[in-house]
Amino acid sequence: MAGQAQVAPVTVARNLTTNDLRAALAAGWADFKACPAFGLFFAAIYVAAGLFLYFVLFARDAYLWIIVASAGFPLLAPFTAVGLYEVSRRREAGLPMRWSAILGASRGRGDEQILTMGAILFVAFSFWLMIAHGIFAVFMADAGVGKEGLELFLSGAGLAMLVVGTIAGALIALAFYAITVISLPLLVDRDLDCCTAIIGSLATVRSNTVVMLIWAV
Repeated sequence: MAGQAQVAPVTVARNLTTNDLRAALAAGWADFKACPAFGLFFAAIYVAAGLFLYFVLFARDAYLWIIVASAGFPLLAPFTAVGLYEVSRRREAGLPMRWSAILGASRGRGDEQILTMGAILFVAFSFWLMIAHGIFAVFMADAGVGKEGLELFLSGAGLAMLVVGTIAGALIALAFYAITVISLPLLVDRDLDCCTAIIGSLATVRSNTVVMLIWAV
């Protein structure tokens, strides 16, 4: 079929446009208006997790790591959005909206494929924290002596650290965006293994690079 490619049991579109992104946003907004309680609930998880990180880091006098935690936090976001994918799936299929089914969506179809993806994302977040710690150690081993807060980041070494850290974080985020952008909603919608879903996600990003990068932004 024109505009599509077969990747294992997954058909991948090769002709996505920005109109498809507008349609996705419109459909998401329609789902939220139809079932606002679920959207607000999952949004509250993001807010609560962010506040938790904020207060924990300040309590440990590690406020400089807020930037690192904030940059890595989106790596975990796709897994949290699984409940929203299930809301959309059930609404499209005309299924009843039950909290038990939606909150249990992370279990997938009983095969733990989504939980495996969640474990991968958690490892990715841990990997990012280790890289960030290494970058901090390289650039700020001596430069941070006698400096605090914003003054530390505005030093020559601090600015260099932010540049290198931003590039490293962007590359890691892009890699895991490519892995999860299609795979997680695909696992919610179909009975697939996570490897097949990841391959389909990577193929979609590769076949529609510009549009998928716009979606990432």
